[in-house]
Amino acid sequence: MENVRKILIVDGNRHEVNELNRSLGGSPSGEGYETALRRLDPELDVTIVRPADDGPDCLPDGVKLGDFDGIAWTGSALNAYIDEDAVLNQLPLAKATVESGVPVFGSCWGMQIVARAFDGEVRASPNGREIGVGRMIRLNRAGVVHPMYRGKSVCFSALTVHMDEVSVPPKGAVVLAGNEHSHIQALAMENDGLKFWGVQYHPEYTLAELAAIFRRYGQRLIDAGLFADQGALENMAANWMALHQDPDRRDLAWQYGIDKDALLYERRLLELGNWLKYSVGKVGC
Repeated sequence: MENVRKILIVDGNRHEVNELNRSLGGSPSGEGYETALRRLDPELDVTIVRPADDGPDCLPDGVKLGDFDGIAWTGSALNAYIDEDAVLNQLPLAKATVESGVPVFGSCWGMQIVARAFDGEVRASPNGREIGVGRMIRLNRAGVVHPMYRGKSVCFSALTVHMDEVSVPPKGAVVLAGNEHSHIQALAMENDGLKFWGVQYHPEYTLAELAAIFRRYGQRLIDAGLFADQGALENMAANWMALHQDPDRRDLAWQYGIDKDALLYERRLLELGNWLKYSVGKVGC
């Protein structure tokens, strides 16, 4: 087991949200992230913790952050700028994970909670909700040369769901990508020994996960004008699930404008694969 990399996954969601997602055909955030990482490296030794429910001292007894080779923060239905217990429980852990010097990756909430922990600012996006496929995400000059984006197109799409965004990055953070919806779609904090990569979208998600999220958000998406009614929402969710099960359904991919960046797992997971390769690296490195 000495060559097995140990990864800590911090599940940012509450238990009830995770279970609702499971009941709708999705996965709890931590388990879904584990599945994605294991597709890249089936031999990973994974531990999942849940500070939204269990508080910042949620590591197993006798386990320290420094025992891990990498730490991944999931998404969450919480709002990082609201001072409720489930959020406040996670702030000290977010700061501690990054200050540990262990390489950390954050998706969506993961980037937002780390940004707040390091005195950045998070807000509800003035552009409303970005959900489904985040389009025309563009790398800036820093992003083009950053190892997280090796092999990535300068302009790409990604599976996404968020209403909040990092509006002011932490001091020392470098913005890597953005789009018309959110100017900060990715950033890195690599100053003073920190090793944090974050993205606003979800490289770990599948189309099935988005189908479950459409169903979970339900009426809120209809009220936002994204669906005409519940029937239209359910039709799209069912079609996304069908495309997940059969990625060769060109009719569905065309209908919803889902390109290969979002459809093919090897493209979706590229940022996480680069994190494991270039930041986490080999055991003992």
